[in-house]
Amino acid sequence: MSTPTATRLQAADASVTVLSNTPFVTDWARRYFGPWWNAFDVPAGSVCAGPLVTAGIDDKTYAHLLALVTSCPHDEVTYARTRLLLARDSTGTITGVSPEEGLAYRSEQRGGHVTIAGRTPERLALATARIAREMIRAALLRDGWTLLHASAVVRAGRALLTFGSKGAGKTTTALLLAGRGAGLLANDRVFVKAVGDELRVLPWPSAAAVGLGLLDALGLYDVVRDRLVGGEQLHPTQHQDVTDALLAGRREPLWEPGGKRERKVQVFPDQFGRWFAMELAASGCAAGLLFPRIDPAAVPALVDGERTLGEDDFMSGATEDRYPDLFGLAHGVDGGGSGPARASVAGRLAALPHHQVVLGHDIAANADFLARLASRI
Repeated sequence: MSTPTATRLQAADASVTVLSNTPFVTDWARRYFGPWWNAFDVPAGSVCAGPLVTAGIDDKTYAHLLALVTSCPHDEVTYARTRLLLARDSTGTITGVSPEEGLAYRSEQRGGHVTIAGRTPERLALATARIAREMIRAALLRDGWTLLHASAVVRAGRALLTFGSKGAGKTTTALLLAGRGAGLLANDRVFVKAVGDELRVLPWPSAAAVGLGLLDALGLYDVVRDRLVGGEQLHPTQHQDVTDALLAGRREPLWEPGGKRERKVQVFPDQFGRWFAMELAASGCAAGLLFPRIDPAAVPALVDGERTLGEDDFMSGATEDRYPDLFGLAHGVDGGGSGPARASVAGRLAALPHHQVVLGHDIAANADFLARLASRI
């Protein structure tokens, strides 16, 4: 068995340590969370307290937990889009097993220590990163942070948050500004908390979903395709049809059957720097809000309107159907933050400059316009 390795993640005052007998797992955590959540290695022998995820390739433990769950009363639920068998005992320990993925979870100490036994390194690494992120999220929410559905960039410490429904242009806006020197803080959601006179913003690390058409329009398509042809990989949550389209050189948007949801390229956080020369930002203070919309024929400009923050701009437990808190990590806090925290953030955001913008299909003109606007906020 390999010598255990440990990686610690730190976001504001929240931290979690990933300890594993499989270096692939800790390497993955360090790569995935990177500068966004200050991922760094620590001596495995020094890990003795604090939130902890212990993960390893361990067929024996997996088989034991599978037998344990199936031999007692249990629920069958969906977690991470797959079947999970879930059991709770009188001590508060929660055990879950995903037979299809070959993963077994055991949550103890009210979610302060989660053990994961897996049968393959990649699935184990994905599950470990997911649980570690949920533990950080739970700690931040208990500490008064709230979670917004927004992209964000940072320039000179000042964060510009972009809101909108699917297809409004949140990702487009963030990537255009990151391509002009702003630090990319988040592609889809951010943590926000009122601290003194500031409204502080933290990233939510995740793979970024970028459509094939947008990737091409941004001038990044050939970079991604060349990397794939050269043997590098994108995030494993990417659908195989997207990989096949890239390798075949197809650039048009790719849709799921029924045409309601676009299948997108899934970019690792570290690939923004290595592939696209875009820097990641670890924090900022909110300075302004953007509400974009896309009109193919439009010249980019400020437009009139009354768009302001709504309930849909805040994440909530109802929106977290993919990763419900089945392992008791949140201790009853809603997935988007407490009511008082949300009200405090909403009030502060309402006082910041709001800008409604229209963007066209001229990428260079969009980038010039957004860069000028951001420089004034």
